[in-house]
Amino acid sequence: ARVTHLRVHYKHCREICSAIKGMQLLKAKSYLENVLVQKDGIPFTKYTGGIGRHAVAKKYKVAGDKVAFPTKATKSFLDMLRNLESNVEFKGLDVEQVKITHAQANQAPNMRRRTYRAHGRIGPYMSCPAHIELIAEEANTEIAKEQEPSTGRVSRKRAAQLRAVKVGGDKA
Repeated sequence: ARVTHLRVHYKHCREICSAIKGMQLLKAKSYLENVLVQKDGIPFTKYTGGIGRHAVAKKYKVAGDKVAFPTKATKSFLDMLRNLESNVEFKGLDVEQVKITHAQANQAPNMRRRTYRAHGRIGPYMSCPAHIELIAEEANTEIAKEQEPSTGRVSRKRAAQLRAVKVGGDKA
């Protein structure tokens, strides 16, 4: 699932991406729903300026208990996860086994507005939207490789002799 020029803060989207990457799809959905009611928080690891400290952060490996509850970005991610879930059902995959393998947020071009300052001046009032991309894959069950019978170490000379026999040369 992908969305471009989404008018939510890029920095919030980046932190949510790093929080849900690698999670099962249904687990990520319930996690973000808990973020909306502030039972869980989004750990902020990179963009930590002005982020408050909360007791909820003890659950996560985050410096200084820095978590936040970015509501608007979380709602956007929940919409994307709902879309992703319907895509999974449409393709006939098992929703229980689907895992988010790729979650990425990029900065979109800034949108400009204006704010009116003192003495008749005008200043910029920019927004920092984001492009978001989520990819989910079904967890594949790995099949154990059958062990080939090993004949032990063969010297370089003996390997050359065996190759000569296969080609049809004289038997050594």
